[in-house]
Amino acid sequence: MDYEVIKEHRSNYPNPITLSKGQSVILGKKYDGPEDWDNWVYCSTIDGSQEGWVPEQIIQAKKGVGVVLDDYTAKELNVEVGETVVGIRVLNGWIWCEKANGKESGWVPKDHLKPLR
Repeated sequence: MDYEVIKEHRSNYPNPITLSKGQSVILGKKYDGPEDWDNWVYCSTIDGSQEGWVPEQIIQAKKGVGVVLDDYTAKELNVEVGETVVGIRVLNGWIWCEKANGKESGWVPKDHLKPLR
């Protein structure tokens, strides 16, 4: 689905966590903020080299450690008001989007976008 950006978004995470299917992670706190962003868990890689928010749905959890069920990156997409993006996947208040030029993709908060019909 195509979306129009109605609110600018800038990533706060220049080095997003990137995980591979089958990789183990250490589970941290669940997200608890005012936004409608349920089911996010703060994780770190076993070697401690990366950390970031990961959707709970792609983690098989067991006593503080989890196994990633799907390839994943927490890369956020910087967008400007008025841009058009293509939404690929909706997850926990965010949408994985690709810019119209097809050269950039990443997560954008769902409330920053308006569906185009």
